[in-house]
Amino acid sequence: MVHDPVPGLLSRATELLEAEFGALPAFETAVDAGAIAEVLEATAHRLADNYPYFHPLYAGQMLKPPHPVARAAYALAMSINPNNHARDGGRASSEMEIEAVRGIAAMFGWSEFLGHLTSSGTLANLEALWIAGQLAPGRRIVGSEQAHYTHKRISAVLKLEFSSIPTDAYGRMDLAALEAELKTGDVGTVVVTLGTTAIGAVDSLDQVLALREKYGFRVHVDGAYGGYFRLIPDALDEPARRAFAMVDQADSIVIDPHKHGLQPYGCGCVLFRDPTVGRFYKHDSPYTYFTSNQLHLGEISLECSRAGAAAVALWATQQLLPLEPGGEFARGLASGRAAALELYRRLREDPGKRFQTPAAGAPELDIVVWKLNAEDKKLASERAHRVFDACATRDLHLALVELPLTWFEPSWLDAKGEESGTVTCLRSVLMKPEHEAWLNSIWERLTAACADVL
Repeated sequence: MVHDPVPGLLSRATELLEAEFGALPAFETAVDAGAIAEVLEATAHRLADNYPYFHPLYAGQMLKPPHPVARAAYALAMSINPNNHARDGGRASSEMEIEAVRGIAAMFGWSEFLGHLTSSGTLANLEALWIAGQLAPGRRIVGSEQAHYTHKRISAVLKLEFSSIPTDAYGRMDLAALEAELKTGDVGTVVVTLGTTAIGAVDSLDQVLALREKYGFRVHVDGAYGGYFRLIPDALDEPARRAFAMVDQADSIVIDPHKHGLQPYGCGCVLFRDPTVGRFYKHDSPYTYFTSNQLHLGEISLECSRAGAAAVALWATQQLLPLEPGGEFARGLASGRAAALELYRRLREDPGKRFQTPAAGAPELDIVVWKLNAEDKKLASERAHRVFDACATRDLHLALVELPLTWFEPSWLDAKGEESGTVTCLRSVLMKPEHEAWLNSIWERLTAACADVL
């Protein structure tokens, strides 16, 4: 494992925090240090039954290790264990949440907004669609068939109808199909995904906004995975660059700091362009909100108790790594993006012609997907599983994904008469800044695995 500076730094910070409360009379809590040590040893052994999510050779799912300052700040806050529902439960951490969320909103070009952290992107999207339902009761929610599956489930919870819009060959929401749905007149909200979780496709937000002018509906941007790419427009291809440039015109935005934002789970964020939607959250509590005449975060959140430590960790990370173009945080995103493009290039140019990338071309963000060449989709899927397992024996951990056959070269499909259905593919999310430096090692292990099983 990489050298971990956190314990020493955390020890010093803990001493400073304890000194802040040094005027309080001392007290003792009865603990059995020997028993705790025994349990922690057992815990460490149990935790070994995991993939090495922290290592650059883990290049499968969207798992990015928290920054050391986030881990230290979270642990430091846990010595107090603040609750960011009301200020008497988390006075300092509430202020830190407000400041951190303001930084995220500024990244999207907003200075006037309503927003807060949530325990997950799912809860953040639920709040955004709940507000959408309050503003347009009974009207449908629509999103691409590649939008996160939770949108359909959330809509069902909210008793709002959800309709899936087909995607084009790039995995983006098909605009002609969207307009056909808009013509019915009963669509209240369009969910625009800036970075699908399967392949990182970026819906054409700029064109959806043009349709909004014609048909009138809310635009909710699900940037849970891809939102931070707003910081590196020059590293993106033109369609994605145009989409991210227009995020400030959305009605609501969701982003997950626990994905690209270097935070521990769970840390989501929801933002509303119109601060007056706070009126829908208004409620009375007989005991919670009387310690301050300032904003209580629980008054603009569907969740009650929320970990103040998550806000502290995010605040500390953004102090160290501001969300600004050209900064260290943005450079880390750009490194992952560069690694994805390099892996894509090698797959395309593989001398053995073992791989097939989507016909649409290069990845839009930092997710790379590829199919194993074979006579038919069944054999291609079987080969993907074999390569997946063979890579794991070499400590390279990828992911598997089911993708439409129509996304790959028509010549391969037509030769077998298979023009529909899905095929199992390999997938890699190169979201760690270290992935660019480790690309050679990743490629060597992938090609060695293929040589063994194909």
